[in-house]
Amino acid sequence: MFMKNQTHYIGPRRRLFQWTTTVILLLLPWLEVDGKSLLRLDIAGQKLYLFGQILRIQELYLVLLATLIFVLSFLLVTVVLGRVWCGWLCPQTTLSDLAEWTARRLGLTVKHNHLHGPLWRKMLVQGIFLFLAFVVAANLLWYFIPPRHFFSLLLSLDLHYAAWITLIGTGLVVYLDLAVVRRLMCRELCPYGRVQTALVDKATLSLHLPGSELERCLECNSCVRACPMEIDIRDGYQVECTNCGRCLDACRKVMTKQNEPGLIRYTFGLHGEGLTGLLNPRVLLPVVAITALLVTLGFALVDRPVATLKISVSHTAATRQLENDQIGTFFNAWINNRSQAKAVYTMEARQKESSAPLLLKGQVRAELTAGENRRLDFLLVTPAHEFITVELVLKDQEGLELSIAEAYIGKTQNE
Repeated sequence: MFMKNQTHYIGPRRRLFQWTTTVILLLLPWLEVDGKSLLRLDIAGQKLYLFGQILRIQELYLVLLATLIFVLSFLLVTVVLGRVWCGWLCPQTTLSDLAEWTARRLGLTVKHNHLHGPLWRKMLVQGIFLFLAFVVAANLLWYFIPPRHFFSLLLSLDLHYAAWITLIGTGLVVYLDLAVVRRLMCRELCPYGRVQTALVDKATLSLHLPGSELERCLECNSCVRACPMEIDIRDGYQVECTNCGRCLDACRKVMTKQNEPGLIRYTFGLHGEGLTGLLNPRVLLPVVAITALLVTLGFALVDRPVATLKISVSHTAATRQLENDQIGTFFNAWINNRSQAKAVYTMEARQKESSAPLLLKGQVRAELTAGENRRLDFLLVTPAHEFITVELVLKDQEGLELSIAEAYIGKTQNE
């Protein structure tokens, strides 16, 4: 016989997932590694702080690889777990849940996506929605501006105009979402639900009421009243269903009083295919692709140079004729310390063919902090009537060669 103390509800687990991800999103910009943001895009500095690594714009191919892995993983999760993302982890669902929970705590009722109750309570909840919208908009900016610096600039009204536009624009969109849209986004506007229907596999995790259980249904309509999307799960699979599990909990509460198990359940496949049904090409091919990309990304991260050297002939100073039949060519160099520690670098020059050393004058030594990118200006001295290939070598303080850049000097340079 079914025992009441065996009843397990989905709601607490779903809320735990929702608020765990929310807290992570809010706190992530505040966390630092060695004084550097754990995750932040520095647009002005053209670099990405990524969990202890500092990636400059030249290394964004790594981010593209990671993005491709994320997209494929997201599609794989959709094939395997269906709409669980929508009901359990999607920020839109979390915001809608929070908005409706707040409204009910203030004595309002929510019906057909509208708030009903006294005007003063509606005004109060709108004020809370405005505050929540500001927090969400500010949280977005924290991934571009360090949070402490953000509040300092905000209080002094010294935010960049682009930051003001982002803050106000995002805040307004989020406020309208909380105040007006909410479940309409999931039911009518979100394209993901439509895409998901094309990705459904015969073994995809689904929330449904098996036909064999319909005869036990008490027609209490508890599942319908609990559904935030206002659908009836007894009508079969519907694109509006977000697999949130509220109907499952509602049914279990009613059936527990009858000392019976609930009718609604999560199953892999609508016909009980089970986990073995996932062993098919639509699941296995993305798994293979993701594994290959992860291996590629791992090798790319391991092979990252600890420092790089980029050079160009200076456009602000001309080549000079020097004594002893020599010429001097002005260069600009950009050194990037990609390591996680301060380092001292030295530049040297040599002919590529003979490895004969060449003279450098100017800024040829620099001390860079972790992740720093610095420009150096120097003069390269070469014979006046020869066309040579020059190697500019970046070395660390132990004399180890870290990066080599080539330049071509000679007659064509002066023509």
